[in-house]
Amino acid sequence: MSKFRLIRKLQEIWSIEELRTKILNTLFFLLIYRLGTFIILPGIDSEQLSGLQGQTDGSLLGLINVFAGGAFARGAFFALGIMPYISASIVIQLMGIAVPAFQKMQKEGEDGRRKLNQITRYLTVAITLVQSIAYLVNITSNPGNSGALLFITRPEVMSQGMFMIVNTLILTAGTIFVMWLGEKITDKGLGNGISLIIMIGIIDRLPGALTFEMVQRFNDGQLPIFIVQLALWVAVIVASVLLVQGTRKIPVNYAKRVVGNRQYGGSRQYIPLKVNAAGVMPIIFAQALMFIPPYIKQMFPNSNSSVLNSMDDWTSIPYNVIFAILIIAFTYFYTVITINPQSIADELKKNGGFIPGVKPGKKTSEYIDTIMSRIILPGSIFLAFVSIMPAIAVYFNVGNAFAQFYGGTSLLIMVGVVLDTLQQIESYLLMRHYDGLMKTGRIKGRTGAIGASI
Repeated sequence: MSKFRLIRKLQEIWSIEELRTKILNTLFFLLIYRLGTFIILPGIDSEQLSGLQGQTDGSLLGLINVFAGGAFARGAFFALGIMPYISASIVIQLMGIAVPAFQKMQKEGEDGRRKLNQITRYLTVAITLVQSIAYLVNITSNPGNSGALLFITRPEVMSQGMFMIVNTLILTAGTIFVMWLGEKITDKGLGNGISLIIMIGIIDRLPGALTFEMVQRFNDGQLPIFIVQLALWVAVIVASVLLVQGTRKIPVNYAKRVVGNRQYGGSRQYIPLKVNAAGVMPIIFAQALMFIPPYIKQMFPNSNSSVLNSMDDWTSIPYNVIFAILIIAFTYFYTVITINPQSIADELKKNGGFIPGVKPGKKTSEYIDTIMSRIILPGSIFLAFVSIMPAIAVYFNVGNAFAQFYGGTSLLIMVGVVLDTLQQIESYLLMRHYDGLMKTGRIKGRTGAIGASI
């Protein structure tokens, strides 16, 4: 019966012309993006780029390579991917908290958002130019890449200056094009374009990692262990879904108002406070800090510091303890700067809303702040646990490639993006008076700015 229900649901989805068009547009734009990740920059032999590929193992560059769908290690047109745009978006969001001019634009509605989007684009170009130069300098300065560079193997064809200028422009144009593709997917397709582009890069590694793990276990006569691994992986995915969807609803009543012959208000609504309002941003921030000690170790290769050695191993206990503490700290920090209880209380008071049993104004702000404090702690601990799950999986002899999907940034982004996309499909079905995708309840996506966008 479930099989026939799935077929019927797919037929219903395909029968809605607008939804069908959006799905086809999304697939078309994502196909263009994937093609761009395999087009190599001029003057580079991707097969000889051993130095760069070695740098992407277990480092911050590896995280960028994941988000870029492997294009970073290949030296492709879209090597920098969408990361410069994400960096620019985070900077603009933080500026909206600290700079009055940006706060004013945030309150100007659609016109203010348009101005902020334009500033974000300009900042993306500036960041991409800097990162493009750094990327090319890193390639050219690595001795392991000497056989991959045309200006070294055949200097009569291309000079180093021409190599730097041309590829800096191409990399910058590539990131801008990826940003444009993301906006087009959001406008003409289904789901959040930026999120889908990142997810496609992450999923690119999943089939290979899963196949390698299965073959390895089969050859070792440990197929039952592989089945147990799959069952535990599904359990982690379920836990991640609970983390992404978990909310604490605060009831809100609105006072009745009579205007002419019509009555307004008098209804009950809810303020949904997310258990994990910060999304994956705490993991990204913490991971960026965790890559500082290995870089210090590279600067002092003769150092025998046990602390630096443990920080260079992402499966070590000291590394994961510090990593978890940083995630909890950044969860508090990012939630505090993105959710303002005072603003929520002022908005409720302005619209005639109040929380039952709580006075409007300062008391409401304090009440919301108390509720947030209670849900942030378990949410941050849960997020930290999911983040260190790959290291725990490696400890139980799961392969490194497959272990990366047991938690961390990759799994949380995949879960969040899939839920957002399914929520949009369900909305189309409900608008056309079809049943939703699930027999009971409705799919809840993410809310928020940067946290939701990735």
